[in-house]
Amino acid sequence: MTPTRTGGPEPVLTVDGLTVSFRSRYSSVQAVDGVSYELAPGEVLAVVGESGCGKSVTSMAVLGLLPSAAHTTGSIRFADGKGGTRELLGADERTLGSVRGKEIAMIFQEPMTSLNPVLTIGRQISEVLRRHQGMNRGQARARAVELLGLVGIPAPDRRVDEYPHQLSGGMRQRVMIAIAVACDPRVLIADEPTTALDVTVQAGILDVLRNLREQLGTAIVLITHDLGVVADIADRVLVMYAGRAVEQGTVDEVFAEPRHPYTRGLLDAVLRPGTRPEGGRLREIPGVVPRLTESPDACTFAPRCDRAEERCTTLRPVLDTAAHAAACWRPLAAAAPAPSEATR
Repeated sequence: MTPTRTGGPEPVLTVDGLTVSFRSRYSSVQAVDGVSYELAPGEVLAVVGESGCGKSVTSMAVLGLLPSAAHTTGSIRFADGKGGTRELLGADERTLGSVRGKEIAMIFQEPMTSLNPVLTIGRQISEVLRRHQGMNRGQARARAVELLGLVGIPAPDRRVDEYPHQLSGGMRQRVMIAIAVACDPRVLIADEPTTALDVTVQAGILDVLRNLREQLGTAIVLITHDLGVVADIADRVLVMYAGRAVEQGTVDEVFAEPRHPYTRGLLDAVLRPGTRPEGGRLREIPGVVPRLTESPDACTFAPRCDRAEERCTTLRPVLDTAAHAAACWRPLAAAAPAPSEATR
């Protein structure tokens, strides 16, 4: 079942029971296992978790960008804003092509490898506008200059004729954002948009995303492992572990009263201002992440959890549809009801 928000407008994007596996000759890797969430218009949803937990794969599935070796099940529904809803999972390339870039856009993790090094940034922005908006060359160039100004690049009329290697890392990331929002998409997926950027540049990128939401009403899925970024910009949080969604709620709820032991472990590993780690070291979660070739009908976090009991190793907890819930048999907060006993 899809975890739901309390009240508010109808979701622009609904992911329900998404499962993605990659099959090879000898084994199958379950990269995403039954993930569900809703995204409201103008909302920022942060998807968090350590590397390899399935955050990026989940978002690539939304746009149909997974390789042919991927086997995907579930449902991905997109509300077009005109009273209609389209099922994206399993849609043909023509349907997906009309959605990508125009209705749902993505900022990829590494701008230097995503931008074409032999084309000016103005040309790369213009191509999106000419394809989806039907602009001529002059109109597209003028709009490209406007977009560069919108994302905070100085002297946009000059920068529009420069190549990616002539820009700093922060500016390249802003160019990626400009390309993504060129057609005023209803949903923007930002995959680690502040990775490898210094703190000052990170703050600038977050300000750009915040302004885009306020000015354009864009809903944002923010993929990150940086909880500081989540606290700064997100409205709600979806925590993933080993391909599964294990907790969801508002930022205030999850940060103030985490209910899943894994979420508590993530928060404990963050150094807070004015505090000193016990023993001079940050706390870490004991154990290791399970192999994705293993997808047991049990809690995948149980081997690392000091609260685990017998049913944690034999029954799979599911994420409830409550506003703040955890897929845990023994949630940390007493107010959080345990999920019903259900297996896959």
